[in-house]
Amino acid sequence: MISAVRGKIVSRTGDRVVLATAGGVSYEIAVPLGVLERLPEDGATVELATVLVVREDGWALYGFDRELERAVFQRLLGASGVGPRHAMALVSTLGGERVVRALREGDLATLCTVPGIGKKTAERMVVELKDRVRDLSEGEGEPARPASAEQAVQALVGLGYGAAEADRVVRAVVNREGPAEAVELIRRALQHLSGA
Repeated sequence: MISAVRGKIVSRTGDRVVLATAGGVSYEIAVPLGVLERLPEDGATVELATVLVVREDGWALYGFDRELERAVFQRLLGASGVGPRHAMALVSTLGGERVVRALREGDLATLCTVPGIGKKTAERMVVELKDRVRDLSEGEGEPARPASAEQAVQALVGLGYGAAEADRVVRAVVNREGPAEAVELIRRALQHLSGA
């Protein structure tokens, strides 16, 4: 099993990054959106904790820079009908913390905002995983999102933006300008989205 890969970032395409190790081997690793946003520039050395998924049609390596996200991804793979594509979509769209919270609270509406996750799949995940994520600390490896940021994301989704895009933009404005009330975050996010 490959539990981690340390190397220089050679390239990134879509949801994948290629790391060249000191031993001369390069690995293509699929990463969630949040990891892709947090990676430094090409040429920098990083270490990603990984999960190797072996299937009939090939092997795939999934990488994470936060242990909580890796643990959530692994638990999601344990649910019937949830493969790596759905697990990656959940972690990319919601982040590890929000997936854990949604599963614990049985929040089907949040789970269903993820592309490819319908009500039946969300219900099955809650039934199968609710008790299996109890040991995962929501704050482990990533700061809890303030309520104002959650409200801003929901408001943007209500305006017609995708959940992943809304989450990404709100994270970006909070990281760049700091936390604020929901109305202010929505204003900043809309400015960011309009390119202003």
